[in-house]
Order: sequence, then C-alpha cells, then structure tokens
Amino acid sequence: MKITSVEAIPSAPDKIPDSYGVMATRNYVYVKVETDEGIVGWGDATCGPLTVASMVEEFGELVIGKDPSRIEEHWQTLYHHFFVRGGPIQLSAISGIEMALWDIKGKALGVPVYELLGGMMRDRIWAYGRWDGHTPEEAAEHALSYTEQGVTALKGDPFDHKGLFITFEAEKKAVATLAAVREAVGEEVELLVEVHGRLTPSSAIRVGNEMEQYRPFVYEEPVPFQNLDAMKRVAESVNIPIATGERLYTKWDYFDLLQRQIVAMIQPDLIQGGGILELKKIAAMAEAQYVGFQGHSIHGPMDVLAVLHLDACTPNFMIHEGGMKPWFQDAFIGDFPIQEEGYLPVPTAPGLGGEMNEEWVRAHPPQSDAQGWASPAGQLTSKQFNEWG
Repeated sequence: MKITSVEAIPSAPDKIPDSYGVMATRNYVYVKVETDEGIVGWGDATCGPLTVASMVEEFGELVIGKDPSRIEEHWQTLYHHFFVRGGPIQLSAISGIEMALWDIKGKALGVPVYELLGGMMRDRIWAYGRWDGHTPEEAAEHALSYTEQGVTALKGDPFDHKGLFITFEAEKKAVATLAAVREAVGEEVELLVEVHGRLTPSSAIRVGNEMEQYRPFVYEEPVPFQNLDAMKRVAESVNIPIATGERLYTKWDYFDLLQRQIVAMIQPDLIQGGGILELKKIAAMAEAQYVGFQGHSIHGPMDVLAVLHLDACTPNFMIHEGGMKPWFQDAFIGDFPIQEEGYLPVPTAPGLGGEMNEEWVRAHPPQSDAQGWASPAGQLTSKQFNEWG
C-alpha cells in the first residue's frame, strides 16, 4: 500500500453557545490521507491558526508514495525535516498526518487503534462535565445540570481573567464560586479548577490555599506554563495536586517537567503534543514518575476518538477531557461515543472508529471571525484577551 495524497481541509461549524451561553465558533483543520488501495485515513491538525493547513500539505509531499504503515519512520522524517523544528504549526501538522496513518493502519488490519498500542485496559472511560458560570449561582446550576445526568467529575474556570495580578474582588468571587459548586454537588463529585495559566505565583498560592477546603481534584495550570520554576513554587506551596501540559510539545518538553516532580497529572494535547505514539511515550515517562495522564482533546471528532484509544490502553490514565459537541453528529460518519452517566465507551470499529463527513466539512468553510482557543468567551473581548491572556 502507498500514500497517494495528503490534504488539509479547514472547516468551521455553525455558531453555537459556548460554556457561557455566547454564540461562537472555531476553525478546525482536518487531514485526509488517501492510499492506492482505497483506504482513507482521517486526522485532526487543529491548533487555531489556519496556517497549519499549508504545513500539512507541505509535509504531505514528503510521504506521498510511501508505505503508510511505517508511522514512526514518517514521524521522525517530518519532525527532523527542518533545522528549526517544533512549535504548534509544525507539530500540529505532523500529528494530523500521524493520526490519519494510525486510522489507515487500523482499517487495513481490521482492528481498532488501541489494539495496536497494547490492547484495552478498561472498557469505559471516566470523563468530566463543566461547572463554569458568570456567578456562583450560575456555576452551581451548570454543575447540577451534569450531575443530574450521573456525571461524577466537573471542571470549571471561576476567574474573571483581567490580568495576572488578580483583584481582591475577583479572588473572592473565584473562591465563592467553587464553594457554591461544592455545596450544590456534595462531597462525592470531583471538581477540577482550571486557571488557563493566568495568575502570578503569589496569587495562585493565595487562592489555592483558600480553595483547598473544597478539595479540588486538580489545580490546572495556575501560572503561565513557560516558567517551570514558578509552577514548582506553587506546587510546593499549596496542598492541591497540580496539573499542566496542554501547551507543551513532545517528550522533550515533558522530560524537564517530569524530572522536577512538579505535577500530579499531565495533560498533553494530542495535536500539539506530537500525535498518538508521542503521547503514548509521554504517558510512559509520566508513569515512571507516578504522574497521572489526561489527554487534552478539545478539537474535532477524530481528535477526541484518538485520545479515547489512548485512554483505553494507558496504565496511568486518570480522566478524559472532551466528548461529543452538538455538531459532531452531522460532521462525523459512524457511531460517535456518547457519554452516559459520566463515562464514554471505547471506540471499537477498525482504525480510529469512524471518519469525517467530507460533504459536511467542505460545506462549512472556515470563518474569519472564529474565536481563539480557550478564550474566556463572554468575559473578555478579543482585544482584552490578546492583551491579558
């Protein structure tokens, strides 16, 4: 079998309400890899900038005519192709292609991808919902909408994000929001606190110590991710498990983080992190340091499916982020896993478990006003987010 084409297809779903009820959309970049035996693989190279689509097709030229089953070899070729390597554009393009190659390999062999990664360790995947809200009351109501469905873990960002140096009023509101949610859902539900790396170490420590009484499951990226010494200072000063990693790249970034014993859980993004096999390697590095694994999957259907395969076969898996968005049903061909009582089923069809609806994808072109990734919609304007985010 030979690769005959590699194509990037940018697309955006129709605007839908985000976690704060604001109508928004995002741009996605899907990867379609075709072979001379008619087997098609799908991947996801989404990272925000549409520039990644050009990178996918530039890298794609290097693998056309090659055997799609030699996935590690192709990854190494693409990663080392340029003298200057890494970063979100190159890594996302590589990951999108790599994801599609795993999809092809599984389909060719007639097995789901997790079978090629060591086999299933768990039959269902623990996943969380959300507890965001403009006010403590809204956050509690949002949380209850999930727990009523049997969801037993929730994540929310209670911060207003108007600068790294948080005001006393914003600090009080953040703590009060977590308190309201804890009171509403009770002690049995796990609550994850998301910060998006937008506090100073001193603020993160002060707020974290106030939040400790409400037993957060993890305190995610309390300070900007670039400064590991700052993250370590927070980890040593609060009695809450620290999580980070969604903006780190490959095993080389994770080596330093894990050696410093800073975090209790890592969150490598499948796309920016380097792909399926790279995340499997990163998870193994974390396992040796007794650190849990949570794949970051907030993009399109193929991204979410790929992380579910990793969840199924990774020893130190802790919890899954992601799930079906309302538009997935239209954009996807196959049985997309549906969350039931806080768990997602493991995809069992060959490859990643389905494919993109190409007609739908092409009928929904990218949008110039698409929202940036992880921006606190409804709280900041795009100008404020660029200045403060």
